[in-house]
Amino acid sequence: MVDFRKWFPALAVVALAFGAASTANAQQVAAFSCVGNAGVPPIVRAEGLTELVGDLVLNCTGGTPTAFGSPVPQANVQIFLNTNVTSRLVADPWSEALLMIDEPTAAAQRYCSVNGGCAITGVGGTAGFDGVFDGVDYDEFSGPGSVPNVFQGRNAGANSIVWLGVPIDPPGTNATRVIRITNIRANANQLGVSSTLIPTQIVMFISVTGTTSVPINNPQQTVAFIQPGLSFSTRQAVNSYLQCVSFNSAAATDSSKALVNGMGTIVRFSEGFASSFKRRNAAAYVDGDTSPTPVNQNVPGAIYNTESGFLNQTPAIVTGSSANGLAAAGLADHGTRLMARFANVPAGVVLYASLYPVATCSDCGPSSRPAISAARAATTSTLTMARLVTTDANGGGSFSRVTGTNSSSFDFGAASAPIALNNGAGMATWEVLQADPLTSQTYEFGIGVSYVANTSNNLPGLGSATVAGSFAPLSTVTTQSSSAPLPRFADTSSARTIFTISACTTNILFVFLTNQAGFDSGIAISNTSVDPFGTAPQSGPCKLNYYGETTGGGAAPAAQTSAVVPAGKQLTAVLSTGGNYGIAATPGFQGYMIAQCQFQYAHGFAFISDVGANRVSEAYLGLILDSALPSRTLFASEILGH
Repeated sequence: MVDFRKWFPALAVVALAFGAASTANAQQVAAFSCVGNAGVPPIVRAEGLTELVGDLVLNCTGGTPTAFGSPVPQANVQIFLNTNVTSRLVADPWSEALLMIDEPTAAAQRYCSVNGGCAITGVGGTAGFDGVFDGVDYDEFSGPGSVPNVFQGRNAGANSIVWLGVPIDPPGTNATRVIRITNIRANANQLGVSSTLIPTQIVMFISVTGTTSVPINNPQQTVAFIQPGLSFSTRQAVNSYLQCVSFNSAAATDSSKALVNGMGTIVRFSEGFASSFKRRNAAAYVDGDTSPTPVNQNVPGAIYNTESGFLNQTPAIVTGSSANGLAAAGLADHGTRLMARFANVPAGVVLYASLYPVATCSDCGPSSRPAISAARAATTSTLTMARLVTTDANGGGSFSRVTGTNSSSFDFGAASAPIALNNGAGMATWEVLQADPLTSQTYEFGIGVSYVANTSNNLPGLGSATVAGSFAPLSTVTTQSSSAPLPRFADTSSARTIFTISACTTNILFVFLTNQAGFDSGIAISNTSVDPFGTAPQSGPCKLNYYGETTGGGAAPAAQTSAVVPAGKQLTAVLSTGGNYGIAATPGFQGYMIAQCQFQYAHGFAFISDVGANRVSEAYLGLILDSALPSRTLFASEILGH
């Protein structure tokens, strides 16, 4: 018993030590702190200037809830990106960026947009910040339904948004306070695409300061990964046109006439990653001619896969706050737009674009060339996923569908409309109305070429047209703006040749001609483009180029050009006396001659004899210097060379 009493002082010391440790642990647990996380960061488009990044969420615990009737501590919350913030300024400097407390449901969202925050009072340990007391939304001084839980951010610099005076009530040890930052848009193009296997990251930093201390674990979070969003290519059924052969000629002068020769080119826009193409809003698809009225996207943390972010078009504004454009916060101006820009289109050429996507096959056209498939030629708006729209010069503006004027009868009736051209430049822009975020999609659109052959006026002009494909609208506004469109993109495209208008020519070599030593020579050039096989008649002049010398060693005659040789006619000339279509005499010439005729199907004949053709004569066919043309008859038969 004596020994046991001796242990009492020691046990008291141990008990005191354990009590102190328990108190210290209780104090540590009760400390108010938050842990940052970003959930699953999305992949964003490297071309994008206004890409929606993932939300940053703070899960906060500990601290002592504010006593009933006492002011809730206020704090300044500020985020920074490692690139420019490009969220819209809906009422400059007020931003569409929002801070939410405790994931409020749509019906419970109450908005504060006051510089310095909205002061509230505590309700004690049973409720904390959100002011729910015995199931009733309540503030001691303002009454039911007045406690804000959604706060509007303000522009705080090129890469920053700030929320001033946000009341943050510690939840205590048995609850969690959730703080969500949403509607943050970023300039992904500013950071570019990684050259390594690790993608470029958009990083968000968060700081909470003010009248209360809020330690944050993991204040730096990756909120997006950057990847190229678009791959552009072309497919040509026809990539070379002849100046002397009309193509879709009726449509060149009357936009209501069908493209009877079809759409010779397909422009292809492919997603760089699934979900790169987005519709404007989660509103139900109507048809390919309609941009549906936006609906609310107001569930915190929900993934909508649209160009719009968190959107509540009927926000409940708490007393003392202003609307500050909150009804439009998060709303994009349009869905993803795909733009084809044309340049150097030769004079006299009229271009057409399909109203809706088409689809091609690699072997359903003539000679196994790419062509529009019958099963995928979009002739109406039914179930189409994109639509040709009218835009401003950069591809922006509200949805306005282009009215179709004609169709491509060759391509199963695919609907089309002309592309406005100015000095050989123009563009066609399609808006995505339906997109599947779970598949990588390719949208193809047909481009029709039309012109009337008029070689006497050098129409259509000669040359190569180019096309560049990109997202739209294009912009150079790389910071927060109240007027620049959402979304918007940098121009990262490169032009490529889409088709060429080539001259119709035949180059004929006459290997020997002479008007010396008692001999004379004559030539004949026949324009054989008139035939029973349906060949389009052609006409044009011939340029005669002389190589050799004249009598006594003089220089060869200068080249001369004839008048236009009509289809089905012959140019004939003799060296000593000249010929028809304005060909002058070239007396004393001896050598060879190359005739350059501005029409196809020219054939030449030469005749050499003594003067008067009394004793000696010889004849031969001129040699065609060009690559062989396809057969005019489409029949197989014996080929005789010369």
